[in-house]
Amino acid sequence: MVKQVDTKDLKSFGHCGRAGSIPASGTYLKAWNTINFRLIFFSMAAYHVYVIKSISHNYIYVGITDNPDRRIHAHNQGYSRTTKPYRPFRVILTEVFASRPEARKREIELKTGAGKAFLRKLAHETESRD
Repeated sequence: MVKQVDTKDLKSFGHCGRAGSIPASGTYLKAWNTINFRLIFFSMAAYHVYVIKSISHNYIYVGITDNPDRRIHAHNQGYSRTTKPYRPFRVILTEVFASRPEARKREIELKTGAGKAFLRKLAHETESRD
């Protein structure tokens, strides 16, 4: 059975409907379907920690995303202010995590001194293979 709930009760689950909008108070939704869809969707989401190295400069960038192809394309096209001057890039590492907090923890590890040393060594090894 599907229980109808006022949208005020669903605000804790994020926006409902199109992006950036919350239905007007008093609008009723089929809460069971909405909540279960969101739980399934969020549990299936994978987060990627990616490392790219500039081909023309001595620059390594570590990032996190849910869509690495789109994000790396954005870096190479110059859509990211931080990496725009260092284009073009090549990928030296990607790792997949089930949750954003896990991926964020790994991203922070790779941004430390020891993590950067590991990435420089990895970048050097991948360059010698190419």
